[in-house]
Amino acid sequence: MAASQRTKAVRSDHDHGFAAHNPTSGSPLSLRLSHPLLPVKEWIEKLKASKKLDESEVQKLCDLAKPLFDKEANVEPVPLPCTIVGDIHGQWYDLQEVFELAGWPPETHFVFLGDYVDRGYFSVECVSLVVALKIAYPDKVHLIRGNHESRQITQVYGFYDECLRKYGTPTVWKYFVELFDLIPLGILVDDSMFCVHGGLSPAVTTLDGIDKLDRRQEVPHEGPICDLIWSDPDDRVGWGVSPRGAGYTFGEGITLEWSSTNNVSLTVRAHQLMMEGFKWTHKDKLLTLFSAPNYSYRCGNRAAIMKVTGTSKDEVEVIAFDAATRPNDGPTMGRRTPDYFL
Repeated sequence: MAASQRTKAVRSDHDHGFAAHNPTSGSPLSLRLSHPLLPVKEWIEKLKASKKLDESEVQKLCDLAKPLFDKEANVEPVPLPCTIVGDIHGQWYDLQEVFELAGWPPETHFVFLGDYVDRGYFSVECVSLVVALKIAYPDKVHLIRGNHESRQITQVYGFYDECLRKYGTPTVWKYFVELFDLIPLGILVDDSMFCVHGGLSPAVTTLDGIDKLDRRQEVPHEGPICDLIWSDPDDRVGWGVSPRGAGYTFGEGITLEWSSTNNVSLTVRAHQLMMEGFKWTHKDKLLTLFSAPNYSYRCGNRAAIMKVTGTSKDEVEVIAFDAATRPNDGPTMGRRTPDYFL
């Protein structure tokens, strides 16, 4: 079925106390927060000042975000123009560089491809900020789930330990991982650009098939949800066994068949370190975008984001950037996390 024929979720910002358009204001996208949501703007300013939210504020943050994510489709439709951001991985100063390059919502419409946490020293601040921006500007900020937005992975690669170190208990970690279960699996930009964290799945070959999945759970160890979050493109033909131990590898023919079946002009994904920050593959039908420069503070890679005004290759602008200058304020780590697949 063509992407344009899919049944789209109908959303109402007024259900959550927001008005996206105020005809009496100077800006068509001016934010008006009803009283229960008034703290969100204050939280954003607090986070911009590089201060973490209090535990009670994180609880309220997640409570406000849950209904926003829960009502979205597994593959949420998003209009043009937008800016697409790959893995962030708790690299706070590099996330600020993204906003310096692209602007802030609501002037800039963002699509984040997952992996907000782990590896970097500031996962709490990074995920708090993108979730707060989602609450403040629900139609201008869209998030999808990455493989690190899970209970199992965050207990190994840093987020759980960071929450313990910064708050003294795992409660904040619990608030966020419960929220992660509700985040959509994909984004469809302008009915023809499919965004996903990892890749494709042999178990689900259509966008409608993805929409029928029950995503509201911990990331399974196998099956289509696992594949969409964990899989990687490959130069080999067809499907292959993933060296990650989850998901699959998929060749050019798989991407081309997916594109034709679903009337998709381009699939954009994150999930893999790219030394230049991005990589076009599979006859330019697939783009990998990675937005954490000098990944893990030691890989020396560049990063990239993508500004999209149309869904063909000549209507996108990939912007590469280097790691931001950061103060020497990283914590003393009690143990080194495993290398995983850098």
